[in-house]
Formats: sequence, C-alpha cells, structure tokens
Amino acid sequence: NIVRSAFTGGLLGWLYGGVPAFRSARRDFIERSHGELFQGRVDALQSAQQAGLRSFIRYGWRWSWRVATFVAIFNTVSTGLSVYRNKTTVSNFAAAGAFTGALFRMHLGLQGLVSGSVFGTAFGIPAGGFLIVMQKAAGETLQEKRTREQRERYEQELAAWQSRLNVTEVLGQTESNAEEGPHVEEVARE
Repeated sequence: NIVRSAFTGGLLGWLYGGVPAFRSARRDFIERSHGELFQGRVDALQSAQQAGLRSFIRYGWRWSWRVATFVAIFNTVSTGLSVYRNKTTVSNFAAAGAFTGALFRMHLGLQGLVSGSVFGTAFGIPAGGFLIVMQKAAGETLQEKRTREQRERYEQELAAWQSRLNVTEVLGQTESNAEEGPHVEEVARE
C-alpha cells in the first residue's frame, strides 16, 4: 500500500508540476518566436509542443519525486504508528504529518522545522480523517483487514501442518505394516 500510494502521489505530483509548466513554456515559446522562420505551420506547432514537453518533464519530475517521497514517508510513519498502537486514529496521521513536514523543512533551521511540523500536522489531520471515513465507507478498516489476513494465514498454516501430520501418520502405518510382514512369516515357519 505504501509503494502504491507513493507511485500515485508521484503521478499526481508530475501532473501538478508538469501541466502548468507545459502551458507556460508553450505560451512563452509562441510569444518569443514571432521573428523566427519555420518551414510551415506544422513545424511551428511541433517546436511549441517540444518546448512545452521539455518543461513538462523537467518541472513535473521536480514535483513528482518530492510528492512521492512525502507520501511514502507520511504513509510509512502513519502505518507504523497504527501497527504499533494496534489502532488507527487521526492522531497517528497528525503525528505522521508533523514528522514528515519537519523532515522536509529541516534544512531551513529551527524555524523551518517548526513551521514544517505545523504544516504537516495541518495536512495530516484532514488527510487522516478522510482516510478513516473512506475505510469505514468501504466496510473494512485497515485494522480489521490486518486481523482478517492474520487469521486466514494462521488457518492456512494450520491446515498445511495438519496435512503434513496426516502424511506422516500414513507413512508410519505403512512402515509398521512392512516390519510386521517378515516377522509374522518367521513365526509361522517355526
């Protein structure tokens, strides 16, 4: 889930950074290129699209890795807290947001650290509330899902163990029958 959400965050970050950069670069190229000579309308449009695409890739990448990293750290911390505390609450998301925001603004000193944690908390509370509401609307919270998966895994392991035990019992009976066979013949001869 953490990898999937980080990937989705990266895609959304790429769109968030890339689409406005594409539009801006294309508009700037058109405004700057009035004096240039092109082979035709198609060549001019292609050049404008290439300028926009370069900007989309450059600025989209800048936003993409930042958003993906933020989402991955946020989800790792909130999931870790939920597993450790064995319950999912909004305070887990608030703490994850504070930690992630502080981590991202740590390079700005103490003031950046504090403002990052405040921003992260302000981001984490509504995000956590939204995720909890979505889980309840889906009919199964993450805690219930973890408990169900653990129970299913335990039942599968128990069934596998019992089947191995049955095979061992069958082999034991086969061996005891094989050992009794020659012994019975010797007694009959005597």
